[in-house]
This record gives sequence, C-alpha cells and structure tokens, in this order.
Amino acid sequence: MVTGSNSGIGYVTARELARSGAHTVLACRDPGRGRAAVERLRAEVPGARAELRVLGLANLASVRGFATAWPHDRLDLLVNNAGVAMVPFSRTVDCFESQFGVNHLGTFALTGLLLPYLLAAADPRVVTVSSEGQRFARFDMTNLNAERHYRAAFAYVQSKRTNLYFAKELQRGADARGLRLRSVAVAHGLTRSNVLTGGAHRTRGRAYRLLVRLLVRAAFRPTPAGAMTSLYAATAPPHVPGGGYVVPDGPFQLRGERVLRTRERALQDPATAHLLWARSEQLTGVRYPWPAEPPRAG
Repeated sequence: MVTGSNSGIGYVTARELARSGAHTVLACRDPGRGRAAVERLRAEVPGARAELRVLGLANLASVRGFATAWPHDRLDLLVNNAGVAMVPFSRTVDCFESQFGVNHLGTFALTGLLLPYLLAAADPRVVTVSSEGQRFARFDMTNLNAERHYRAAFAYVQSKRTNLYFAKELQRGADARGLRLRSVAVAHGLTRSNVLTGGAHRTRGRAYRLLVRLLVRAAFRPTPAGAMTSLYAATAPPHVPGGGYVVPDGPFQLRGERVLRTRERALQDPATAHLLWARSEQLTGVRYPWPAEPPRAG
C-alpha cells in the first residue's frame, strides 16, 4: 500500500510496484483523483492488480475507519508517502498543526492501526518518507504542534525529522520483540511533484505558483528518479537494514544515486525518539498492539 499515490512520487511508486506483480493499494484522500490514478495505472500497466481506498491523514476518524475496513488478511508493504510541505498555517480536523498532523501523527496512527496486518505477513516492511530538509531542523518538543509560533519551513523540516525518529523507533520496537518487521526511512531529494503547488498551496497567489513551477521545472529532477529511493527501500534484499535511512548521495542529499546513511542525528537519539513516540500515542490515542515481548534469558 502506498499513501498519497494519486500523483507524483507516490503514483510512480505504486505503478512500479504493480508493474513488478504486487497487488497494490492506492490510498488517496480525494476519491475522484484516486479513481483517475487507478485508471491511469491500469492503462500504463496492463493486467495490474490495483485498487483504490480512500484515506485522509488529516482526520484521525478517517484513519481509523480505513484501518477498520481493511479487506485483506495481511499487509506486506506499507509506504508512508503522503505529506504536505510548507503550507500556510492551518489545523487538521483534530486541531493539530497541519504539517505535524498529516506528516507525522496521521502516519503514526495509520501504521499502528495496521500493525496486526503487517505482522501477519512473512516479511513485512514499512517505508516512511522523510526529507533531506530534516537535517536542518531545530527540533523543539515544546513546539511540535505550533503551540507558540508557526513558520511554514520550520514546521515542515521538523515534521520530516519526526518521520525519521518514528521510523527508527518503530524498528527498535520490532527488534525488542524479536519481530521480522523492517522499518526504513527514505528521502527523495529535489524531485518534481505537486507538493509545493497542490493542496493548500492553491490558495496562494498566482505569482507564487508560477515562480514555484518554474523553479521545480528548472532545478528538480524527474519524478521517476526521485521515486527510486522509496522503491529501493521497498524491494531491496535484506542488506538494507531495518532502522536504515536511504537517501540520494549527492551534495546535501539533493540528487544522486541512492545510498544508506547511518550517522543522521535522529538515528542516534533514542531518548528523543522515545519521548516523541509517547507524545504521539497520547495525541492520537493509538497504542501499538505489539505481541508480548519474548522472555528474557536468565
């Protein structure tokens, strides 16, 4: 399953998974755009097994309803791709700052509610899309939800840092219980998509939208190139370790071939990751239904 897969990197990810023979679920917020994406995918990949399921990460009731209605006996791969970027200030249905609420809390809740289906798979994998921008975040646990102030770029890179903390802490939870689940984070680099022009950005002025489109066209690489990190993390053999972070290897992780990074600050900070996890459980009301931990030796 790929969230946010009606366009851009999410669509390419879903299409290529379907091309490889996977039964692919496109989880999309807008039913009309989702149906159009499934029709396009089936036209581009004849014989593809693809289906649409409606999911709004900005609404925890939608997330819960989605998980409750999951129709399959297992989930082999979850790609947490959906997100918003540097949008004007707004709050979700549940009163969370939109970038924190969609990019992290919605993803956190969805993964937790689908955990029983992931653990029913033989070799489950969760791929969570972070961003090269997370490296520049001044992470502030006291302002995760714009409690004091809001700056769009600051909130965005902070939300992408939470994705990295989440992916690593999810792996720690699985490892502590001896589970096969593998959690990998990725960054795409500068890639053409509508993340800076669609959604809430449509309320911005015409000059902004024109300038951003020109910038994206001139400086960003084609969407299929950006999707390669997600596809690699989703399908590569076991030498991509759980808790890893796959990024482009060029300057500032903006473009280049995929490479595994291990020294990112968030990967080496279990204390903050643990605090964020507890805060996320409190805010979403979702507690992960882990199986009982194996008995300790001695």
